[in-house]
Formats: sequence, structure tokens, C-alpha cells
Amino acid sequence: MTNYSNRIKISILYYVIAIHTKGMKIMARFVRIFGLIVCLTAVTGTTLIPAREAAGDWPIATPESQGIDSEAVAAAIESLRERQAPIHSLLIVRRGRLVTEAYFHPYDGKVPHDIASVTKPITTTLIGLAIKKGLIASVDEPMLTVFKNRPVANREPRKEAVQMRHLLTMSSGLGCKAQAGEPTLWEMLSAPENINFMLDLPMTDDPGAKFVYCSGGMHLLSGAISQRSGMSAEAFARLHLFGPLGIRQLSWPRDPQRISHGFGNLHLLPRDMARLGQLFLDQGRWQGRQVVPAAWVEEATRRHLKTGGPGTSDYGYGWRMPASGSPVTFEASGRGGQQISILRDQQTVIVINGGGFSSGELMKQLAAAIRPEASLKANPAGMARLRRAIASAAQPPAAQPVSALPALASRIDGRTWQLQPNWLGIRSLTLRFQPGASTATADLVFGPALKQYQFGMDAQVVGQKTIAESRPVGLDGVLRISPNGILGLPVGLRGTWVDPQTFQLEYNEIANTNTYLLRMNFEGERLRVEASERTGLFKESYEGR
Repeated sequence: MTNYSNRIKISILYYVIAIHTKGMKIMARFVRIFGLIVCLTAVTGTTLIPAREAAGDWPIATPESQGIDSEAVAAAIESLRERQAPIHSLLIVRRGRLVTEAYFHPYDGKVPHDIASVTKPITTTLIGLAIKKGLIASVDEPMLTVFKNRPVANREPRKEAVQMRHLLTMSSGLGCKAQAGEPTLWEMLSAPENINFMLDLPMTDDPGAKFVYCSGGMHLLSGAISQRSGMSAEAFARLHLFGPLGIRQLSWPRDPQRISHGFGNLHLLPRDMARLGQLFLDQGRWQGRQVVPAAWVEEATRRHLKTGGPGTSDYGYGWRMPASGSPVTFEASGRGGQQISILRDQQTVIVINGGGFSSGELMKQLAAAIRPEASLKANPAGMARLRRAIASAAQPPAAQPVSALPALASRIDGRTWQLQPNWLGIRSLTLRFQPGASTATADLVFGPALKQYQFGMDAQVVGQKTIAESRPVGLDGVLRISPNGILGLPVGLRGTWVDPQTFQLEYNEIANTNTYLLRMNFEGERLRVEASERTGLFKESYEGR
């Protein structure tokens, strides 16, 4: 975002120069304009920034001007805040205008957020653009034709019949195991060559016969883009999708062969997620330019396959179509509560990020707040309530009284515990306490080639020997945020004594979605750890000495 204070300085210089050419009349005009700026700044309490710039080129409007009840939106945000729901952001765009933008502590919307499987419909969109440019013949092109230069194991007629459309709709028939945390995805990420691992899988079904959630199939689509374009999906997207939309601040991890993770881990700003939603709401057009063919948008967002029983969503090309009765026409969704929801009849886009958030109740509240009228009567009281709710959501919770440390704290203070192999790859842990202090310190040493880091980071950093961190830990119920976590993004830690022998540490990666809980029970020279991740990535127990 442009530094607006610099622009004011430039304006001052311009008017100083103008004095010598046009006299005091211009000076008087400048004084009136600058005085207005100062007055407006004093009234709002913030730097005055043009509306379009403040919202990243989004025109800003009040909810009522677009037929949305601001009090109802405020009530929804207040409810989220009161129950400390793990939501990170909420953006509402109606008729191309940003009417609500809220960020929930500890996420502030200033750094790109992991969008998890919302990455998938972006990958499929890039396939549509590759087809438009003639790099891929069509959705009917066989998968093995795209990867014809690679040796492939388990070749058979069914594998020869797999087409790009089957990868797009997760109906390839490849032997993906989707149950209990997608074991095939982790097997792929542990393989030295991710694309070859997926191509080598045996077939378990006929192509197109049934839907099986298969993130590795989406990675094959990313590999197809690299195979035919000679560049990563990220580079291709920057040129043909993100660039035209004005999306520049992003991070997209890659596999060891530098192929962008087609299945997830793309990090975008919430405002840029909204751009993608508006693009698809407007049939592939953005600011008058046809970025994605309208025919592709229609094909990608229609129901191709059912994903399960009654009440479940149907599947398009990475997009989901909720069950009948939902106000949502189609949406992209990802682990932890990431979503871009398009309400076509209401001309509305809703963007949500979370750290283990379920949006079902919130979406009902928001849908009820959207009225069929073109506009509603202005509601100053409702707008004031909405502003207060948004401001409150951005604040940390009130600090809680810190209980006296148990006797155990002094015995384990500064001692280093060597841990058994574990999912997070923590090799050693040291806790430091000070009597009466509201902050402790956790020293953590992570080993190389960790599953968690491999999942969320570029493969180039996975081979580090160790990753050592020393981080503050809030003991008063408030996260202590420190920099330089995964992908250089901040993390927050807090802890509490569950009982005199048990300390629970919360390690929150914030914009990386994951929150880890380590429940540590100390017994003499032995440490027992029960570890889990809020969204269900893993749950395990191990020991330390």
C-alpha cells in the first residue's frame, strides 16, 4: 500500500513551488485543503487514506447502501468475539463493493494467510487458462499424454484412460487413500519425487466412476502446468491470473522439483481471496477484462460428481456446490475454516479465514442479514455498533490473573528435555519460569525434514539441520506473538498449569492455520507429552527425558 504520509509531503512540496508561480491565492487554497485533511484525521483517529487505496482497489460502501443490515453483521461479529471462536477474518463484498472487513486477534490481515484447499480451485483455474492458451489440448487430454516423458509404473488400460477432467473432479481412479487425514498426501510428500509417486499409484476404480478426495491429483495438475508451460504454477499464475487481478503479495510452497503445491498451502491476503471470488461471480471478468473464459467458469462451478450422502456438497473443478437450500451457489473451502463463498442471487462474495473454524452458524447469520432490497435506510447506530464490533475483534482478550507457580516449576526451570520422535519433529524442549511473571519462555529445537515443515514450506528449506527457536509464552491467557515462524510469519504462544504436575503449551501459527497443543506431564526425570493439532492433523503421545 502506498505510504500516504509521503504523498502528503509531495503535495506540500508541489504547493510550495506553486506559490512562486501563482501567488498567495493558491497558498490559501492549499491551507484550506490541508486543514480539511488534518480535521478529518482528527475525527477518524487514523491516517486519512483514499477509500479505494485503503481497500486495495475495492470501492467501499456501507452495508445498508448495498441492502445489508449492519446491526445483524455486528451481532454476528460480537458473538464470534464473545465465544472466542477461532476465526481470523471476515470480508463481505456485495455488488463489487466491500461492505465489511473484520480481522480477529491474533490475525491482523497484513500478511498472507494459508488458504489450504482453497488452493485447489485456483489450480484448476490455471488449467483452464493453460487450455485457453493451447498448452493443454482440452479437459479430455489423457493424463499420461501430458506426462509422456516420465516412466510410469502400474500402467494398464484404466490408467491410460485417465483424462485431465478426472483429475479436475477427483475421479481419476488412482489409488488415493483419503480417510483419516489423507495418508496418500503424506506418502507423496515423503517421496523424493512427488509427481512420479502419484503417477505410479495403482488404479482402484475406473476413471470417472466415483469421487475420492485426492489432493495428490491436484498436485498432478500443478505438474501438468509446469510440464507444458516450462514454469511453476505460481509463475504461471502471476503472469496470467494474479497479475491481471492485481494480486502480488503471496507465498506458494513447492515440492523438491519446484512444482507448486497444487493441493494447498498457497498463502493469500483475504482481500485477494475476495478478488478471486468476485472474478468467478462476474463470470471471469475483472474490471472490464475477461481474465478467465466465461465458459470455463460455468463448467468449473457446475455439479459434476456427488461427494457423499444427503446434505453433502457436490463437486465441480475444485469448487463445491452446497446441498440444495443453501444460499451459497458455489464455494472454495479449506481445512481450518478457509473459504470463498459466492452467493450468486445476492451478488455477494463472503471470505473467511480461520484456525479451526466452522462457518455453518455464521453463514446462516450473514445470509439473513442480506436483504433483497437494492438498499436499506441508513442506520448510523448500526454502523457505530459494527465499527465497535470490528475494533473489538482486533484486540487481544483481557489478561487473566496469573496463579502462583507450582513447586514443580522451579525444578524444571531451565532443564532441557530430549524428546522421542514425534509428528512436529521437536527434538528438545526447555521451559523457563520466573516467580510472579506473566510471561515464560520456551526454547524449542526442531529436527530436519519434518512432516509439518515439509507440508507448509518450500522444499528448499526442509533440509536444514535444525531449527532452534526461543519464544515468549503468555501465562495470563494472552498469546505472546513473536516473528519468524514458518514462511517468516509470526506465531503466538501461551501456556497454563493444568495441575501441579502438568503444563499445557499452545503453539499457534496464526496465518499458517495450525494450532498445536502440547500437554506435558512431569514425573521426576520423565516427561509424558500428549500432542494434537486443533484441526485434526494429528494426535499422538511420546516421552522425553
